[in-house]
Amino acid sequence: DVQLVESGGGLVQPGGSLRLSCAASGYTIGRNCVGWFRQAAGKAREGVAIIGSGGDDTAYADSVKGRFTISQDKAKNMVHLQMNSLKPEDTGMYYCTANKYPSFPCTLEPTWKDYWGKGTQVTVS
Repeated sequence: DVQLVESGGGLVQPGGSLRLSCAASGYTIGRNCVGWFRQAAGKAREGVAIIGSGGDDTAYADSVKGRFTISQDKAKNMVHLQMNSLKPEDTGMYYCTANKYPSFPCTLEPTWKDYWGKGTQVTVS
C-alpha cells in the first residue's frame, strides 16, 4: 500500500518561508514523476511543481516560479518543496502526489497522478 505523508505546513507571514516535506512508503521516490499540488478554499486544485525521475526535468506553475523549489531525496525517499517569499494567495492545502507508472507524463496536470497524500495546510497572513 502506497502512502504519502506531508509535513511542514503552518502559519507564516507574507514574505516568509516554509519547507514542505513528503515521506513516501510503499513507493520509491525518484522512480516516477512526483510533485505538489495545492487547493485554496473554494477553488480548484492546481499543480504547483513537479519533478521527473532524473531530477532535472522540473516544472512550476507560473504563479510560483522563482519562489518555490521542488527537490527529491532518493536516499531518504522524500520529496520537498521549499517555498520562499510567500504571499497570501499561496494559502491552501498542499498535497504531495506521484505517478503510478513511468510511462505517464510528468506534468502539472493531475490526470496521471495516482497517489495522493492527505495534505498539509499552508496559511500566509
